[in-house]
Amino acid sequence: MTHFELKYGCNPNQKPSQIYMENEADLPITILNGRPGYINFLDALNSWQLVKEVKEATKLPCATSFKHVSPTSCAVGLPMSEVLRKACFVDDIEDINESPLACAYARARGTDRMSSFGDWIALSDICDTKTALVIKREVSDGIIAPGFTDEALEILKSKRGGNYNIVQIAEDYIPQEAEKKQVYGITFEQGRNNFEINEALLEKVVTNNKEIPADAKRDLIVALITLKYTQSNSVCFATDGQAIGVGAGQQSRIHCTRLAGQKADNWHLRQHEKVINLPFLDTIRRPDRDNVIDLYISDNDDDNTDVLGDDVWKNFFKERPEAFSKEEKKAYLSSITGVALGSDAFFPFGDNIERAKRSGVTYIAQPGGSVRDDNVIATCDKYNMAMAFTGMRLFHH
Repeated sequence: MTHFELKYGCNPNQKPSQIYMENEADLPITILNGRPGYINFLDALNSWQLVKEVKEATKLPCATSFKHVSPTSCAVGLPMSEVLRKACFVDDIEDINESPLACAYARARGTDRMSSFGDWIALSDICDTKTALVIKREVSDGIIAPGFTDEALEILKSKRGGNYNIVQIAEDYIPQEAEKKQVYGITFEQGRNNFEINEALLEKVVTNNKEIPADAKRDLIVALITLKYTQSNSVCFATDGQAIGVGAGQQSRIHCTRLAGQKADNWHLRQHEKVINLPFLDTIRRPDRDNVIDLYISDNDDDNTDVLGDDVWKNFFKERPEAFSKEEKKAYLSSITGVALGSDAFFPFGDNIERAKRSGVTYIAQPGGSVRDDNVIATCDKYNMAMAFTGMRLFHH
């Protein structure tokens, strides 16, 4: 197949629309089910590059959840604790730790469930049955992977009334070195960003604290590769092999850090015993549960007013849940340490480090090169953080 006709482009009025290879070569993809659209393919091809690179860098299976050409999260296939399984809503999937790929997607989807609603999924490895079972019950637009077992494919084909978008990509496909796109009738051309992100990028540690343990290096690599395929400006928090907060597409660096930090805080608060043990009615749908948990976590943040009024708790809970006070949340978050933080460009001010500290950041990787690098380094030293200058910007547009 050299061309694939799409229903429309980014919006229904943008017709005709298609994807094709300029040299009339066959497309490196096979559409196994559904009819993916323009934005679906943008998500698919960006997300595939992300999981492929993380797998190559970490030697672990990887999954990502994408929305509007940016990842909501990315995770590698590490075993999941009982609390983590509950926080990701997969505690009822029997023996999920037997499938590292299923763990990777459960983590990626579970990180920012509100943003992941209606996601595009990418898997670094052949989709197995357990991974397909995790995906089956989530609201999702489609998936790209290098292959699918027969049983996994049949499970996924049953989604969305049989119209779930399933794309298989040739694992050995290598794109041309030059990439092009048009804006307002003008063609842009640049070399592909083939820069390899690995541990060697973290050797220039500029802070007094020079210690970045192996797990933190892995998390920084996950964060940096995630940023490589996130719309800039962007900042990414990561821990335990997964991106837990992605701040994408903001005009200022501090807004990226605040957005990513808030998402990271929410991820940690989702694992608090009060959230894990919320007495939901058995009839509550998963998306509704996500929304209510977000509401519960934000409750009492401003003025101790009760966001969970009578109508909410009676409609969603077996009994009224115990309040989650601002002081409790602050105390819980203050106990978090060891979080990794990556930035796609330099931090211009120490305020980003101050905000990162509030979300448990201990390790940082950023390009460096600001006229205020000394201020940023001094702020890290104040909190005994370890920061590496990578020397490489990772803008993506």
